[in-house]
Amino acid sequence: MTSSKTSSSSSSTPIPEQSSSAAAAAESVPSPVLAEVVRSGFVEGRHRGSLVVLAADGSVEQALGDVTAPVFPRSTNKPMQAAAILRAGLELSGERLALAAASHSGEAFHLDLVRTMLAEHGLAAEQLQTPPDLPLDPEEAEHYLAAGNVRDRLTMNCSGKHTAMLAVCALNGWPLGTYLEQDHPLQQLILDVVRTAGGEEVAHIGTDGCGAPLMSLSLTGLARSYRHFVLAEPGTAERRVADAMRAHPEYVAGTRRPDTWLMRALPGTLSKMGAEAVQALALPDGRALAFKIDDGATRTLGPVLARLLRGLGVDDPVLARIEDVPLHGGGSRVGEIRAAF
Repeated sequence: MTSSKTSSSSSSTPIPEQSSSAAAAAESVPSPVLAEVVRSGFVEGRHRGSLVVLAADGSVEQALGDVTAPVFPRSTNKPMQAAAILRAGLELSGERLALAAASHSGEAFHLDLVRTMLAEHGLAAEQLQTPPDLPLDPEEAEHYLAAGNVRDRLTMNCSGKHTAMLAVCALNGWPLGTYLEQDHPLQQLILDVVRTAGGEEVAHIGTDGCGAPLMSLSLTGLARSYRHFVLAEPGTAERRVADAMRAHPEYVAGTRRPDTWLMRALPGTLSKMGAEAVQALALPDGRALAFKIDDGATRTLGPVLARLLRGLGVDDPVLARIEDVPLHGGGSRVGEIRAAF
């Protein structure tokens, strides 16, 4: 990831710099432990992080760690990127819109739809600026390599989003070769959507794994943005994205992914994970949450998310499914990752 840069702002009020002494003091206080690694009955490791839960009215109901400092939300920003694409005039719906907000697994139906979308908009896979990659799902990656394939731009999990970005640029006559530049009209529109949905200024802009500009939000702002999407008026860009993702979750993630399982089992729920162990979710009544594990261990996401949802009164077998992260020794189960808060 590139070093972050302070974004330009439409506000005349500058974002205050944190003093070196204040920053040092903040760094000296460790984040709380959110998950434990238990092997043979022994806690061999701990994962620290921060989390926030919003009540239906948007107020903070629970907070652990620093939930006001900016973080890079990674792919949890994708609904906001997709909403900006709609605002710019591209007509997408159903599976196509869900794929535009996806971190897809690289299953055959994902790749087929990316190819279809490219063809529909007169685009070629070579125009994608995603880095060549294997399918995100390990089983799909094994099948892909066994078939003699190599890393490809289209196979990268963000190829649906990049296809939609290219398509809206072509529609508006915007430059295609520079669609990932921070000052590109599309990226400026995305910045505005992120600010509005999160209800706060973007303090930093970096480069995401797919090469797109990555706008920071606090965890509170991230949870607020998901609440904003599920409560948006029908027909708005935000609501259209939320509705497409919830109706077609297998296109947002994949058939073997927790986000898909959750959105299938809990109607009206909007859920999206991001790299470096970021997770955001909103329930249809406006309750929302976001968390990040400091060390980026994505294996913790299911146990932590299941614990938070139970705290919100959610009772469904899918929680047992997502929280079950076993540890193995000698080919047998000898432990687990478990929530610890």
